[in-house]
Amino acid sequence: MSLWVVKCISQQYVLNKPSSETEVNVNSLSFCSGLCGCCWALRPRYKRLVDNIFPEDPEDGLVKANMEKLTFFALSAPEKLDRIAAYLSERLTRELNRHRYGYVCIAMEALEQLLLACHCQSINLLVESFLSTLRLLLEADKPHLHILATNSFVKFANIEEDTPSYHRSYDFFVSRFSEMCHSEHEDPDIQNKSVAKIRVSGIRGLQGVVRKTVDNELLVNIWEPRHMEQIVPALLVNLQKHTHTESESPAEQTEVCFRELLGRAAYGHINNAVRPVLMHLDSHSLWEGQSFAVQCFQIIMYSIQSQHSHLVIQQLLGHLDANSRSPASVRAGIVRVLSEAAVIEATGSVGPTVLEVFNTLLRQLRQSVDYELTGYYDTAGKHRTTSTEEKTLQDAVIKTIGSFANTLPVYQRSEVMMFIMGKIPVPGIYPALGFEGSRMIQVMLLKSLLQVSERYESNNLLTALPSSFLEPLLSFTLMEDPEIRLLVLSILTSLIDRHHNAAKLNAARLSFDVSLLELKENRSSRQDNLFMRKHAQRLYRHVYLACKEENSGQNHYQALFSLLAILSVELANEEMVVDLIRLVLALQELALSNQECLSVFNRCGVHSLCAAFLNLLSQLGPPPPLHQHVAQVKRLVKHSTAENNTAQFTLKYFVCVSEEDRLSKRKSIGDVVSLQIDMDPQFCPDTQEVSV
Repeated sequence: MSLWVVKCISQQYVLNKPSSETEVNVNSLSFCSGLCGCCWALRPRYKRLVDNIFPEDPEDGLVKANMEKLTFFALSAPEKLDRIAAYLSERLTRELNRHRYGYVCIAMEALEQLLLACHCQSINLLVESFLSTLRLLLEADKPHLHILATNSFVKFANIEEDTPSYHRSYDFFVSRFSEMCHSEHEDPDIQNKSVAKIRVSGIRGLQGVVRKTVDNELLVNIWEPRHMEQIVPALLVNLQKHTHTESESPAEQTEVCFRELLGRAAYGHINNAVRPVLMHLDSHSLWEGQSFAVQCFQIIMYSIQSQHSHLVIQQLLGHLDANSRSPASVRAGIVRVLSEAAVIEATGSVGPTVLEVFNTLLRQLRQSVDYELTGYYDTAGKHRTTSTEEKTLQDAVIKTIGSFANTLPVYQRSEVMMFIMGKIPVPGIYPALGFEGSRMIQVMLLKSLLQVSERYESNNLLTALPSSFLEPLLSFTLMEDPEIRLLVLSILTSLIDRHHNAAKLNAARLSFDVSLLELKENRSSRQDNLFMRKHAQRLYRHVYLACKEENSGQNHYQALFSLLAILSVELANEEMVVDLIRLVLALQELALSNQECLSVFNRCGVHSLCAAFLNLLSQLGPPPPLHQHVAQVKRLVKHSTAENNTAQFTLKYFVCVSEEDRLSKRKSIGDVVSLQIDMDPQFCPDTQEVSV
């Protein structure tokens, strides 16, 4: 066809041969003009259609009528889509090099409309040119072009493809969008305005990459560590900053993207998604804060599928072990996150390795005690730690143990209690630590056991307190350390208290009305009766021996009262009531005879325990004579107390001058009280009478 046109032009030139030089010049100009017009007319139709969509003034925008013609042509001849896209890309590149950004936007809009209009089967013909154009815009140094390219990519990402292209790569886009998420500027005003827009665009771009690739593993595997190590830190940097208050702030957009990413994670992808989070928190020292690390893992735990939660817990436990020689504040931060993660996922968060979770936490307790005793959290003795920091960590670990125990079924909680009991050292098992180290470990483990027991609910005491658990637990009630004895009494009470009556009884005074406490009583079952027949005498014996300890305080007598009261409320029967009355009479005899040389304070404590318990027992039911006797004693005490208060104003006070030095050396308040109530002058030969 071209040869035929040239031949015709030549013939026309020969027939109209010029007669002069002037005519030659005129004919030459008309010939060139005709030749150019003829060449433009001979250009491929798709190029002419593409050129027609660009207006003379770029501010007028895309010529819609011509764009409709181009779209119709593309749909009618889909085999030419690749050439249309290539020419549009060529035209956009030319306009970009000339800094004619208005035409660049028009070309990009045309590509977007073609993408949206084309069928899924033919879209691959457009995509390569489209992506190469986006790369060109993202490599430019103009932020508004970056935003333009990102918006176009997001539209492309929302298009569903039936036949993906296996050779397509998104590595460049992951890298570039991640860089945009880290965009910063020295000027605060620019940082809060334009930089925020760039960051939001980068986040939306990453979200588009995730949507485009995550559901199709034949494409690039977005879950590979090299991609996750770029995507996750870019998201966390923006999640950490909350300076922008608009709805399109980087933090809010990041949370949406992060949740979508985690929600699409399969079982094998969880570790690759969580590991960069741990690395980011380490490198930026974010464990020591009170909110950000917890916020990150709250998003993770709420976003992933529930059956995958235990994988996150295992990652955190492994990270805690890896940071065992880090500062106490870092370890406490990881433990705090563990506790919150366990609370969020109440079922299945521990996973198959239940005891391994508690073993890791108990190991952290043991290491913390070692660090507290030595004053250093490393073996070389270079990094100091304080007792306050370690105690904060220990409290966090104990709370976390309780949080995990609360997620377990009853039978697994029983196993956990047995496991912790087996870890409690007997005196002398850790000679390297000495007595204080062994005592501290015992206290920490008993506190952990108390956390588990407070959330333990069982209808059968034979399974809740088996002999293998009860016997070693009762043995700790005879230890000299008052804190250990108090913890053991609290554990026993919480395990027997199945209706949560202990809190109501602890709030009661010495003389109280049981009907006002609204106690929840329950008839003892056959299993409960078997338990009491098997273990009742051992329990009573340890209560009796605990009352004889000289270093018992008010809390100990309150705990003993709670234990006896819970026994009578939960497990009372006629045989048991008789045994409890015998126990109270024996305790009264202990306080009155003073054969054990108890201090006045201890004797008063035993009397208060007996009086309060008999008052409770008399109101719970039979025998009626007990109720009458207690009521009579209460009236006599009230009457005698009023008379004594009146008579005390006429008494004289005697000071034993010879005992002044001995008085200054008293070590207990009970000894001081025992000296002051001895007012008989015959025991103080050298006394000075003072009238009051």
